[in-house]
Amino acid sequence: MTGQLLETFEQLAAESGLANMSLPSLIMIAVSFLLMYLAIAKGFEPLLLLPIAFGMFLTNLPMAGLMTEPTTAMRLLEALPAGALPPQGMFESVYHGVRYALSMGETITDIAGTVYAVKQQVGGLLYYLYQGVKLGIYPPLIFLGIGCMTDFGPLIANPRSFLLGAAAQLGIFIAFIGALLLGFTGPEAGSIGIIGGADGPTAIYTTTRLAQHLLPSIAVAAYSYMALVPIIQPPIMKALTTDKERRVVMEQLRPVSKTEKVVFPILCTLVVALMVPSAAPLVGMLMLGNILKESGVVERLSKTAQNELLNIVTIFLGVTVGATARAETFLTTQTLGIVAMGLIAFAFGTVGGVLFGKLMYAITGGKINPLIGSAGVSAVPMAARVSQRVGSEYDPTNFLLMHAMGPNVAGVIGSAVAAGVLISVLS
Repeated sequence: MTGQLLETFEQLAAESGLANMSLPSLIMIAVSFLLMYLAIAKGFEPLLLLPIAFGMFLTNLPMAGLMTEPTTAMRLLEALPAGALPPQGMFESVYHGVRYALSMGETITDIAGTVYAVKQQVGGLLYYLYQGVKLGIYPPLIFLGIGCMTDFGPLIANPRSFLLGAAAQLGIFIAFIGALLLGFTGPEAGSIGIIGGADGPTAIYTTTRLAQHLLPSIAVAAYSYMALVPIIQPPIMKALTTDKERRVVMEQLRPVSKTEKVVFPILCTLVVALMVPSAAPLVGMLMLGNILKESGVVERLSKTAQNELLNIVTIFLGVTVGATARAETFLTTQTLGIVAMGLIAFAFGTVGGVLFGKLMYAITGGKINPLIGSAGVSAVPMAARVSQRVGSEYDPTNFLLMHAMGPNVAGVIGSAVAAGVLISVLS
């Protein structure tokens, strides 16, 4: 009895997480703690960074199995009439069982009179939730909620903001070319480049379509850089602008009518879907959310999309994306390359927006403050707030926030269109 009890304890100890802990897993857990610290103590994009960090923590706990894929075992059950396979649409387990037997070298004669059924071992909880990421469901739903919270009024009032939003996509294509030169394939380079759009859901959606194996690295890099917008952007903005340019006070935007706000999402969806059909899932859901908000007749749907639905999907998306960052796939030189190229993409996105802002400053005779160009990277609304903060450092009375929101929301559309172009060309 004592021997059996001792053997049981030894087995439990051998199968414990502590006994199976590895150095790579410890490193990843430490990284997850760092991200949690940034989210909680520093407030860096906590709504997404905290779920991602905790998902990373969960998936690297040994033996927890939260991202374990389901497995199958074949076993004999009952007689099958000799000589024929069941139709594929019927008795799927039987069909696949016989197919499996054939693939292992058995013949119809060998398995005549038997039927194979599938005994399934259930996968981990996060594995099933992750299918919403893998199938490209969560990112468009995130865009639906964002659309319900977005005011396109500043963009409609100042259509030139579209140009600033487009210019800020420069980083995507710079990083794309750089990744190709480093030896990444076309689809991989496209997935890396999209980090420059500073739009996490777009980066995830693009990567699931082009290079799903890079999703952990790209997702963590994209959301980390989004969270670091207040740190990365200001030095670039100050280096590229003069004191005089930073002090420019822009004219107040004109009022935008309700009709304009209702027509805009319909027109934008039509134009984007006809020009870049691959961008329709993201832009279409963004504009659906916006028309729910602006129509004023479905307030309940609008509130649900921007609150309950968005919060639920954000939790699922963040935790499951973080859970893909397992030590064996994340701690590689390739990941370091992706993180480095992602930083270059993000930096050049900021550069592109600010430089185009300087061009517009020159063309308009000093009426455009170049600082608002940095908001074109689409990290809504943080990038616009950074433009406001930097501008107010030089003139506390200067209020750039609403002017910066134009290129900011234009950047959301621009990054989705850029993603659609990459998916169309590279998939």
